[in-house]
Amino acid sequence: MDYKRLTASTNTETRNLADLSAPTGNIYETVRILGKRSNQIAVEMKQDLDAKLQEFASYSDNLEEVFENHEQIEISKFYEKLPKPTLLAIDEWQHEEIYFRNPNKEKDQF
Repeated sequence: MDYKRLTASTNTETRNLADLSAPTGNIYETVRILGKRSNQIAVEMKQDLDAKLQEFASYSDNLEEVFENHEQIEISKFYEKLPKPTLLAIDEWQHEEIYFRNPNKEKDQF
């Protein structure tokens, strides 16, 4: 995920539920879809952050040698300033970037 080109707001906003649930026709199904996508984004962000911080990991057992790494602090601050995964999922939903399907509805059609 390219975090520098995110268009999602970092602040929470009031949204019109009718507009948000229009693609599915059901607000509960929309919330479920957004929740699942939000979890996927959170896992991806956590893996990216862990991979970047792993470069700075020291494997010494001596607690006296604890030191600050400014690059590590900058990376952590960058990730803290990013929009929350829920806001990213809502932004993707509004730009129709999320693919979803309901197997129960597909089964009823056949």
